[in-house]
Amino acid sequence: MEILLYYAPNTCAIAPYISLTEANATFEARPLNYRKQEQRSAEYVTLNPKHKVPLLVVDGVTLTESTAIQTWIARTFPEAKLMPTDPWEELKAISLHSWCSSGIHPYLSRINNPARVCDVPDAEESVIRLASKNLTECFGIADEMLSGREYFFDHFMSPDAHFFWCCRRATQLGFDLSEFTNCMAHFERMTDRPSTQKLLAYENEVKAAFAEAAE
Repeated sequence: MEILLYYAPNTCAIAPYISLTEANATFEARPLNYRKQEQRSAEYVTLNPKHKVPLLVVDGVTLTESTAIQTWIARTFPEAKLMPTDPWEELKAISLHSWCSSGIHPYLSRINNPARVCDVPDAEESVIRLASKNLTECFGIADEMLSGREYFFDHFMSPDAHFFWCCRRATQLGFDLSEFTNCMAHFERMTDRPSTQKLLAYENEVKAAFAEAAE
């Protein structure tokens, strides 16, 4: 089985990279340089008309959207225990993935690029303020969910990788997570995992290669 993961630094594609690594899957990561708009190249848009990452290609067949990709990984590598085996608990894990994608990610995107959602003059500050307010609520909910727990379930599972990205991206964008002590503990715990360390090392290599190519 040939597994390709299209990825870009700092994006939510780091989550399936972590999950594939946790599953000991043999896969190839293919980085896209967003600064060069490679996600909008004719070649990539042919694969993914949504022009975003992550994109999973398995034996030539494509799969988009983080929740679907993470579900495929968990079901393809059940020995990794990336999602619960109980059907109801599995749905709760899928719900967490969906929340990261649709409930948290959009507000991070608004902070990163306010003009993309509102082109009214001088609206940037307002967009960031409102997005930050909603993020505060989201991370507050997550903090309660993680109270007294190391992970969202009784051990690491793929939603933890997805939420790790949410926390990481928030800190990269200057959002203060310090009041959410359980989220921060989870973030630090995730950062120390070997799979995350492998991802971070790979990301640094990709960024260095992009920088060298730009010179």
